[in-house]
Amino acid sequence: MEYIEFPKLGFLFEVGPVLAEFELFGIPFSIRWYGVMIALGFLLAVLYGVRCAHRFDIKLDPMLDVALVATVVAVLCARIYYILFHDGIATFWEDPLRVFRIWDGGLAIYGGVIGAFVTGIWMCKLRKVPTLKMFDLASLGFLIGQGIGRWGNFFNQEAFGGNTDLPWGMTGSIIMTGNNGADYNTALPVHPTFLYESLWCLLGFVLLHILSKKRYRFGGQIFCGYVIWYGIGRFMIEGLRTDSLMLGSMRVSQLLAALFVIAGVAGWFILKARAEGAPKDLFEEEEINGEAD
Repeated sequence: MEYIEFPKLGFLFEVGPVLAEFELFGIPFSIRWYGVMIALGFLLAVLYGVRCAHRFDIKLDPMLDVALVATVVAVLCARIYYILFHDGIATFWEDPLRVFRIWDGGLAIYGGVIGAFVTGIWMCKLRKVPTLKMFDLASLGFLIGQGIGRWGNFFNQEAFGGNTDLPWGMTGSIIMTGNNGADYNTALPVHPTFLYESLWCLLGFVLLHILSKKRYRFGGQIFCGYVIWYGIGRFMIEGLRTDSLMLGSMRVSQLLAALFVIAGVAGWFILKARAEGAPKDLFEEEEINGEAD
C-alpha cells in the first residue's frame, strides 16, 4: 500500500502515483496523478489567459495559437533538459523508450520555460501578437501552472528536500525507499520542497496579477517580475533538494536561477527606460485634453 504521511501533524494519506487503472479493448491503461495535476495547471493557466487577454491588448485566437505551440515545445524541452543533466543519462541509451515515460517524472521546469519563451518569440512574430505583452500574460499563466503542477511531485513522492524536524516534515512509502533522492535518512521526515515551490509560485501569481491591474507601466514588466520572483525562490528551494541535476559540483538549477534574477533585474530597467523614452502619441494626448475641456 502506498501512503504519504506528515507525522507531527498527524496526517496520513493512503495515496500513490496512480489515480486509476483500467483496460480498454484489452489494453491496460493508467491515469497518473502527475499528469492530472500538470493538465489541471495548464487548463487553469489557459482559462486565465482567455479571461485576461484583453487587458494586455491581445486577440484571443492568436494568443491560443501561441500558447498551444509553445506548450508542446516546452514539454519536449523540459524532458530534453532533464535527460541531458541526469546522472543516469546512460540508462536512457540502454532503454530509449524511457525518454517518453514522462509520467514517471523527469521534466525540468527550466528547460520548459526556456523552450516556451523561445518558441513564443517565433510564434508571436508569426501570428502578429505583441511579444512583450504576450510574455507578460504567459508569465502569469506559468505561475498558475507551476503552482498547481508541482502537486504532481507530491503524489510521486519526489522533488523533496533533506531531513527536517519542522512540523510539516513529510515521509511516505516511496520516500522511505530512497529511490527518488540521495544523502538523506530514509527513516526520518523530509522537507516538502514541492510544497514550498507551489506556494511561492501561487504567491507570486497573486502579487504580479495585482501589479498587472494596478501598476502596469510597460511591456515586459510582468515577465521580468516573474523571472526575478521565480529565480529567487528556486535558488533558495533548490538548495534543500536531494535530487538536484548537477553540472560537476554545481546545482544546475541554482546556477540558472541566479542568472535569471540578474537578467530579470537588467531587463526590468532596460525595458522601463525604453518605455519612458518612447515618443508620446500626440493625437492621444490631444484627445484626452479635449475630453477634459
